[in-house]
Amino acid sequence: MSAPLALNTLDLEGSPAQTRVVVAMSGGVDSSVTAALLAEEGYDVVGITLQLYDHGAATHRKGACCAGRDIHDARAVAARIGIPHYVLDYEQRFKEAVIDRFAASYVAGETPVPCVECNQAIKFRDLLVTARELAAAVLATGHYVASRRLPDGGRALYRAREAERDQSYFLFATTGAQLDLLRFPLGDRSKAETRELARRFGLSVADKQDSQDICFVPSGRYADVIERLHPGAAGPGEIVDLEGRVLGHHGGIIHFTVGQRRGLGIATGSPLYVVRLDAALRRVVVGPRDALRTSRIRLREVNWLGDRSIDQAINDRRELYVKVRSTRAPQGAWLHRVADGLEVELIGGEDGVSPGQACVFYDAAEGQARILGGGIIAGTMSLPRMADAAEAALAGAR
Repeated sequence: MSAPLALNTLDLEGSPAQTRVVVAMSGGVDSSVTAALLAEEGYDVVGITLQLYDHGAATHRKGACCAGRDIHDARAVAARIGIPHYVLDYEQRFKEAVIDRFAASYVAGETPVPCVECNQAIKFRDLLVTARELAAAVLATGHYVASRRLPDGGRALYRAREAERDQSYFLFATTGAQLDLLRFPLGDRSKAETRELARRFGLSVADKQDSQDICFVPSGRYADVIERLHPGAAGPGEIVDLEGRVLGHHGGIIHFTVGQRRGLGIATGSPLYVVRLDAALRRVVVGPRDALRTSRIRLREVNWLGDRSIDQAINDRRELYVKVRSTRAPQGAWLHRVADGLEVELIGGEDGVSPGQACVFYDAAEGQARILGGGIIAGTMSLPRMADAAEAALAGAR
């Protein structure tokens, strides 16, 4: 019986020279270093940059990825490290799968996360298909998330070593089949290490600013994009309190998000926050801070990455840890199967949970926890307000 072949640094059989890898190159320092590292290790690297939108308005816009300048930078890096590089026009696919859904979500009173859709529908679906057509064994990206081989030969996702850079929140929808064909070489590195590697490789992007804005909103004004795609979406409506009393008027619910305090345009004796958005009635519902507290979340488009089935995890009443915003720490939670899908019970409650955001599952609250999947928040249920609870208690005492 012959011994099994040794695995290379990408957990694949065969030497690097015999292993073709497509690298998604956005023109930033992270994907550039990913390509350079793999090329240095001797892999047969092919760089691909996607033109995702009409970048004319964003060519000189700092903080937005995939603009014209970024395509130029990706080409320059590919030339520097000596790999072939291609630019693919994905504008129509991107519009349909990401921009149109982003706008529709806002019109529905949600606060979407377009990066989740971009990763899942464009990079990890369409680009992955392209990579296989180029006879690549895997697709590598510059995301800060770790991917590790499991004992059964499958792969699992883990949070990045540097918590401040972790991008796992935006990758929860990655399927097990996709994980087998994806690699994330930067997951166990810090951003400082990445920039130092870029300098060592002599890359012109070593000190390039990180992307921050949504790439297809070069002005930073989401409402402009939504109004262009959905004329009339910024129609006026009422601002009401929790009892439905009209406190003022607004110029469109697309200008608001759950948890927002500033820019409400109404003056009251105490701070008010956006508690929910009623798209059907074009109403912005506001209330005190304690009205933001959410105890239960209803999910849609759920993806599960655990070893056992999600129903087994539910039946075992396994405690998970969930993030309901990319900038928040994971909090304890339980999953529940309900008639119309899946709900998450937040053990300690959360403030300002917004439909359209992602709820991502982890197996631990700290460190390089494993990502167990997640879903899009379809709705929320609030904890009883402290004032209401106190009033009910007094009524009971009488």
